[in-house]
Amino acid sequence: MAAATTLADLHRSPLFKKLGAEQLKTLGTLFKQKTVPEGATIFIENMQGESLYLIVRGTIKISKMLAEGDEQVMAILGPDDVFGEMAVFTGGSRSATARVAEEASLFSLSRADYDKLANMDPRLCLQLTQNIISIFSERLRTSQTDYRDMLLAAIGRK
Repeated sequence: MAAATTLADLHRSPLFKKLGAEQLKTLGTLFKQKTVPEGATIFIENMQGESLYLIVRGTIKISKMLAEGDEQVMAILGPDDVFGEMAVFTGGSRSATARVAEEASLFSLSRADYDKLANMDPRLCLQLTQNIISIFSERLRTSQTDYRDMLLAAIGRK
């Protein structure tokens, strides 16, 4: 049996960039860890968002509905990847579905606990927010490049 993972063990994750041991300890009181079996659905597109997730181990498949019963896989995520991050800011509807492709161990942070952190330690919350925005921005840049490459390939220019 593998040893239990703590947030401190994940200090190399982009989510925890520029955070020290004490800050990770504080976050450890707010993040919840759980194991999710293969095939389980974490959330469904258009469902109300309430938490962000950090993958410790396993694989998560992110997909979008194209038509009734038809899904398109948008991303396959693995250890150290973050998903569902917008939920802590907006709490709006999910833009995609997240399913476990391979049994996963996850840490989650609820919107309520994010708000609690903002009141408890504003500086830590600001750094965490900057890290989430950085992750989201990089994902957006990558998807724009992928889209451009796909269009160029479609017209035979790549």
